[in-house]
Amino acid sequence: MADTRKRTYRTFTHHEAVLRVCCDKFDIVTAEIVRQRRILEEYIAHDPEFKTTLEPIDLRADAPEIARRMAWAARRAGVGPMAAVAGAMAQIAAEAALAAGAQEAIVDNGGDIYLKAVEPVLVTLGTGTAKLANRLAFSVQPHETPISICSSSGKMGHSMSLGQCDLATIVAKDAALADAAATQAANLVKTVDDVDAALEHILGIEGVDGVMLVKDDRVGLAGHLPQLVRTDR
Repeated sequence: MADTRKRTYRTFTHHEAVLRVCCDKFDIVTAEIVRQRRILEEYIAHDPEFKTTLEPIDLRADAPEIARRMAWAARRAGVGPMAAVAGAMAQIAAEAALAAGAQEAIVDNGGDIYLKAVEPVLVTLGTGTAKLANRLAFSVQPHETPISICSSSGKMGHSMSLGQCDLATIVAKDAALADAAATQAANLVKTVDDVDAALEHILGIEGVDGVMLVKDDRVGLAGHLPQLVRTDR
């Protein structure tokens, strides 16, 4: 969840997606979410496997950009394309607002965040664990943006996970890739003994800049991440 200090966030709900948006082009962000959702649903109607497969898939020749972004990310991460949908939607909507002249765009799509900022942003990381819940955050500086920070969990949320990771958070420039890689990272962690191997595997995915994994009382970090701080709240 992005920091609310000095910023105004608005909530937008569309079907099952609940987004928090900070952008002076809010209407453009929300309109793009609706438009891209319609485009994706129209594509899935002709290619239903795209929605159900848990593995990378070849696309039809008429696949739209949103599906191509998702499929590309899924292939790199080794998961199904729907694992990338929230991140892909967040980025493509933010990019529409930026293209329309917005100086700053922060789109949080259920914990999958794409942001371009002109002032520092504090992104809190809800681990769901008693000791660490809501006490960790990334302090993101403007020069680090645009950036995506996407998370998955085997214990929280509605997304499917094959693991038992408390929190898998990926940092990358591409939000579809960060989202897909977060899903794969969470799949790989069933016990604390899996953390090191999962860090190495996910960091080996081209385009992934950094990884944070939380399992019980173990926090594993790898690659280049924004500054990790404690919120102690």
